[in-house]
Amino acid sequence: MFEQELEMEKRESSIVPLLLIVTLIVALVGTTGYYLLQSRKVLSNQEATQIATTLLKTQRPAELRFHTGMVKGSIDDKPHDPHYKMLAKAGMLTLGKDTGQYGTITPITMTPSGTRLLAELQGVTTTKEKDGTELYVVPLATRQLVQVSRVEMKSPSLAVVDYSWKWEPNKLGNMFDASGSMVKSFNTWDRATLIDKYGANFYHGDPTKVTVTLSKGNNGWQLATD
Repeated sequence: MFEQELEMEKRESSIVPLLLIVTLIVALVGTTGYYLLQSRKVLSNQEATQIATTLLKTQRPAELRFHTGMVKGSIDDKPHDPHYKMLAKAGMLTLGKDTGQYGTITPITMTPSGTRLLAELQGVTTTKEKDGTELYVVPLATRQLVQVSRVEMKSPSLAVVDYSWKWEPNKLGNMFDASGSMVKSFNTWDRATLIDKYGANFYHGDPTKVTVTLSKGNNGWQLATD
């Protein structure tokens, strides 16, 4: 009887280490398999498309800023600059005769057609200024993804993505298209000023190509910081 109990104890003592070894092997294989599976995951074209779309949405649209009311000329806003002339030519604004002690104040009024047009556009903001004028900030065009043309994995956690985007102008943006008749009706100097300072652009030109590097972290794929 005593010998049988001793034999059972020996068997149990040999089984426990064996179970521990098996458990460790299973855990090791599981961990290795998980990391191997993760390393084989690549950035899909669909994921890259979603990321590129998000990146474009985070960028501000092309915008136009102007005032109505008794607008005094300043470094930041000049009533005689071509964007005011352009809006007047489009029938959106009425520019009055200069007034004030030195003729530096211009009465600018929004027309009914201008009010109707702005009501059709999304993202228009107005702010009452301290001098009594009204500031308008009007989106002209947003960036729209055309396609993702390449996804190259540099490592399991690093990818290079090529994509292209184009401008999507609204009604006012079409008026400010640099290749359109409205902008072309101005002289060379005024056209350059409209492009440099007042939102005019080749909104119907070829798509813009962009290359970005993405890194994969705890929060998924993001723009690489290094």
